[in-house]
Amino acid sequence: MVHALIVLAAETAEPSKVGWYVCGGVLACWAVVLGVLGLRSPDFPGSLRGERTVITISVVLVVAAMASAVLTS
Repeated sequence: MVHALIVLAAETAEPSKVGWYVCGGVLACWAVVLGVLGLRSPDFPGSLRGERTVITISVVLVVAAMASAVLTS
């Protein structure tokens, strides 16, 4: 019984931060990709549709990273 309580306390003491690590890592990779593409191509992203796509992906990744940080803290 004591072992079960210790295991329960260990599991509830700190939530898993895997979601934050994944979302933060993907966001960091996205930033590096955008930086490389922006440095290689002066007219990146090129069109209005491309710009909106980049902004949308960026916003989704930032919101996911922020939500995972709040939920795992």
